[in-house]
Amino acid sequence: MGIAMQIVEISTASIPADLMGAQVEKVNVKIGKLSAVVPESLRFCFQIVSQDTPLCNASLIIEEIPIVIKCLDCNIEWTIDEPIFSCQKCNGGAVDIVSGRELDISSIEIAERDE
Repeated sequence: MGIAMQIVEISTASIPADLMGAQVEKVNVKIGKLSAVVPESLRFCFQIVSQDTPLCNASLIIEEIPIVIKCLDCNIEWTIDEPIFSCQKCNGGAVDIVSGRELDISSIEIAERDE
């Protein structure tokens, strides 16, 4: 719920001053698989907390970012689906997480006004 509240707050604050009062159609977010966020739960909470805001009818579009690991010994990168953090090539254990921890609002889309 707290994450959904922050998304609504940040998105509302991002609406340009000359477009205040406009309805937001979409909020696009990137969520890494290691962020411990359940997309369906976030969508549900977003619907609740966005009521009575310019985002009340907006869709929350979630792009899930895979976990990408880089071996610090041989410098290869690969995507993992299971919690195995050793190198596929050299079997080394010195790895760095390149992506998968993201929790970012990538954009908001505002409805065009009827002139």
